[in-house]
Amino acid sequence: MLFSSKSIAGYKLNSLDGELGGVKDLLFDDQYWTVRYLVAKTGTWFSGRDVLISPHAQIRLSHEKKRMNVNLTRARIQDSPALSSDQPVSRQFETEFHEFYGWPVYWDGPYMWGAGPMIARGSRNLESPSPPESTSEDPHLRSAETVRGYEIEADDGSIGRVADFIVDDSTWSIRYLVVDTHKWLPGRKVLISPQWIERVSWESATVFVHLTRDAIRNSPEYREEGLLTREYESGLHTHYQRDGYWALEPEGSRERYQEAVDDWDNEGGGVSTVCNDCGFEGETDSSAVEAVAVNRTKS
Repeated sequence: MLFSSKSIAGYKLNSLDGELGGVKDLLFDDQYWTVRYLVAKTGTWFSGRDVLISPHAQIRLSHEKKRMNVNLTRARIQDSPALSSDQPVSRQFETEFHEFYGWPVYWDGPYMWGAGPMIARGSRNLESPSPPESTSEDPHLRSAETVRGYEIEADDGSIGRVADFIVDDSTWSIRYLVVDTHKWLPGRKVLISPQWIERVSWESATVFVHLTRDAIRNSPEYREEGLLTREYESGLHTHYQRDGYWALEPEGSRERYQEAVDDWDNEGGGVSTVCNDCGFEGETDSSAVEAVAVNRTKS
């Protein structure tokens, strides 16, 4: 399911032994445009500190109930590496963080989620993460809250600003940037895929897309109150003469994945379940609670 990054802000996070707090922000990497961490604001049980929650910990995400259950205890989170509130997340911190939880790293391998095209939630990594390339701050993790408001430049001029992000909750990929065309086309919003981005100037807070203003003006309008259907997405990609991201996924894989998730949920979460028949390459860890595979390689 696709959801907006703004809408998930404030979702409750539940651990195995109580409520953790609420979602405050999303951190994504600027290579794959994939959410790597949820920034959570904890409650009084942890002095209101900010902590990172990886999609690897996800058990169940309910948009209807506005909550996310994670396969962690409060004590486990309290013992995890402390997140600095005034410093960017460094690669050294990420390595220590993944080592602590035993999760595979996403930066070591040719796929969106590292060595394999899969994110296995709740699983333990059998191999140690690769050592960090340096101890300096990693410049590739971006805050969704910070990037909102960036200018969008087409081939022939400005078209507006980033208003939001549309995220796929089965892969945590950012599928679209929501662009508010404000003064150029008052009251109108359009969607731009990260795959259509030419480059980003983080210093000047500007996103450059290899599209013309005329093409964007005539693109399907995005309305926040409407659901993003596959029909709408197909029309959007057809307009720009681009292939949809779903063309890379094995036929029926999402349906089989959803069946696996529903089976797990119907059993009350007491039995570990994986989607072993989703049509993706690679083996799943039998201890995984959920597994999602994606066939997107580095461009």
